[in-house]
Amino acid sequence: MLMGKDIVGKMIVRVSLTLLLVFWGVQISAADPGKMGVVNVQKVIALSSAGKAAKTRLDEKLKGLRSSLKENEDRAKGLQQEIEKKSSVWSEEKKAEKIREFQKIKRELKAKSEDASFEVKQFQDKELEPILKTLDGIITQYGKDNGYALLSDSRAGFLYVDEAVDVTDEIIKLLDKAMAK
Repeated sequence: MLMGKDIVGKMIVRVSLTLLLVFWGVQISAADPGKMGVVNVQKVIALSSAGKAAKTRLDEKLKGLRSSLKENEDRAKGLQQEIEKKSSVWSEEKKAEKIREFQKIKRELKAKSEDASFEVKQFQDKELEPILKTLDGIITQYGKDNGYALLSDSRAGFLYVDEAVDVTDEIIKLLDKAMAK
């Protein structure tokens, strides 16, 4: 059943792209109707200087957050091991107290983990926003300057894309130049 949804989803994407191209064709008639290209936006971000710098800053942020989470995980594991080893000799009251303490640590860990995920997402958005904004302008200008009727993200669901229409490397160079200013 999951496979059927996958196929339907892919068909919807293909039909949507086809309709987009058909209805968009009226607006792109000034450009060479046969000149189309693709850009691997993920690759541009990963290989551009600005993208690499953003990744480095994100990795540093993640390292700090992981360290904080690791401390709580270690506390929880230590307490869990203590409960497993000593619960048979503890009174019911002591056992219940330790279990409550363990559950509290687990709840704190879950909350910190969710906070960390949110913080990482916000940090990532903040880091990528100026890059993506600049990239959008660069791709638009590149398309206009080079007579492209269509430039699309290579992950847009195309079944086959010839490497000759991939302009990713040119876009990386332009982004590096623009972000260096």
